[in-house]
Amino acid sequence: MTEDESVMDALREARAWLCKQRGVSYAELRFVDEGAESIRVRDGRVEAVQESDSAGVGVRVLCAGGWGFASVRGGRAEDALRAASRALAVAKATASTVIERATLAPIEPSKGRYDTPFVRDPFAVSTDEKIDLLVRATERARKGAAQVRRAEARMGWTRVRKALVTSDGTEVVQRFVYGGAGVSCFAVGDDGTAQRRSLPSAIDGDSGQGGYERVEAMDLEAIAERARDESVALLSAPPLDARSDATIILDSSQVALQVHESCGHPCELDRAYGTEISLAGGSFLQPSMLQGFRYGSSKVNLTADATNPGGLGTFGWDDEGVAATRTPLVREGMFVGYLSSRETAARLGVTSSGSMRADGFSRAPLIRMVNVNLEADPRGPTLEELIADTDDGIYIETNKSWSIDDLRLNFQFGCEIAWEIKKGKRVRMLRDPMYTGVTPKFWQGCDAICGPSDWRLWGVTNCGKGEPMQLMQVGHGAAPARFRNVEVGHG
Repeated sequence: MTEDESVMDALREARAWLCKQRGVSYAELRFVDEGAESIRVRDGRVEAVQESDSAGVGVRVLCAGGWGFASVRGGRAEDALRAASRALAVAKATASTVIERATLAPIEPSKGRYDTPFVRDPFAVSTDEKIDLLVRATERARKGAAQVRRAEARMGWTRVRKALVTSDGTEVVQRFVYGGAGVSCFAVGDDGTAQRRSLPSAIDGDSGQGGYERVEAMDLEAIAERARDESVALLSAPPLDARSDATIILDSSQVALQVHESCGHPCELDRAYGTEISLAGGSFLQPSMLQGFRYGSSKVNLTADATNPGGLGTFGWDDEGVAATRTPLVREGMFVGYLSSRETAARLGVTSSGSMRADGFSRAPLIRMVNVNLEADPRGPTLEELIADTDDGIYIETNKSWSIDDLRLNFQFGCEIAWEIKKGKRVRMLRDPMYTGVTPKFWQGCDAICGPSDWRLWGVTNCGKGEPMQLMQVGHGAAPARFRNVEVGHG
């Protein structure tokens, strides 16, 4: 018997016991075996190598309208039964206190398997080979540049084996492999001023599902050279002057973060209902606004897509057994949909978007972003064509800092680098650019989005939500985009 078959049998046994208990209307039993490694190199020396492993069963039960959740380490039948018994006891206790009993939107049960496609297993690649690549990258970043006082390179990989059975009849197994790498340079001028340049992005470098071939295709040493040169050049670059009516073009990684903060989070239906407001508050996008609220210009199309190849928000089924799907959130600028669970979808009278995911075995699933994408304009320009079409503007790259209010309305982003555009050409580099706005007004000012050739799927490995906090992997596809009448300055 294989490991997967043994685990599935254990989950089925616990499910059978739960289904015999009075008042149980739904149950899901999830086994998760997860391993991760991260490596960080600074100035040619290894700074940290970390590894972690965990495995266990999490059970969620709906009994008499109340939810219960419990988890235990291990994957044997007795482990699953122990978690099931505890979850049922919690559900019964919860049911005695609830005012409104939970109901679930129906789904078709699924049986099947999802596996991340990859060429080279990153966990079969030696630590020495990975370290050697990161060392070479940091050495290249320091070479010939005395002003670069620190160069860092990082790499991380995660593998997840997950099995899910539910009382609806769903029985699925999924295996994920994801990771990536990135480089950062810190340059210091004679006057003590400092500048950072992080590539391919500031948060997680370039991360996604796949194998070690992702990193091999990056040319990390060439990326390190660019980070070196631009960090040094920023030391003598002037700051971005403040103005309230600027035309800005954001690079695709910055558009991705803008989508994450000002669309993805407010489109989480639990935030809209106020049942989940930790960390980042609620949402200005209320259900009464569906189909009638203009979120952005007619150029803006946003989609939650759990089927994108290579995305960190890609899977076969969510943790309620809902099959991966594409859900429109904004169509031609109009707000049309939410990220939802089966419970919140039933409350709204729609089908679930399949957005319930949990951080490991020991946490109950929450509504989480999948791949929330700004769709490319099918007939849109390339980045260089968009710049050529801009008479007076600012091109901004790579996030450095951000803040946004509890309703996801008022925001401010600071970035690493910008270029002034005059008569369709980049004329000079600018340092410490910052822009600010109000979400609907900002997106309503979007008058151009680049075409498919400039669209790129970015990954965020540590989106936080919940109490206690859960970290989740999400994706954002985006192309560079232009926004009019934006307030800018320097930080």
